[in-house]
Amino acid sequence: SSTPPPTNQMAVSNAALAHAVAAGSAEYAPREMGMAREKMVRANLALASKNNDAALDLAQQAQLDAQLAESKTETAKARKSADALDEASRVLREEMSRKAK
Repeated sequence: SSTPPPTNQMAVSNAALAHAVAAGSAEYAPREMGMAREKMVRANLALASKNNDAALDLAQQAQLDAQLAESKTETAKARKSADALDEASRVLREEMSRKAK
């Protein structure tokens, strides 16, 4: 193949995976993280066997999966924060109504 080894994309994809893991995606988006990791393994295998086209495609897909995982993680964390805030205001309202009686 005339495609050069996609070392730059491999690095970008590995960084995206590391970033998603640091954000907590293994907990909040395990399916997407599993897909990203699996594609990265396949990208590395393709790179090792000089199949640069496949390595590039898989690395790009892995990056997208990792970014999706991170996005889902941020959404889940925001939802969790909103729920906690709702609960805190509910408790505060109950306290205030008790004190008003």
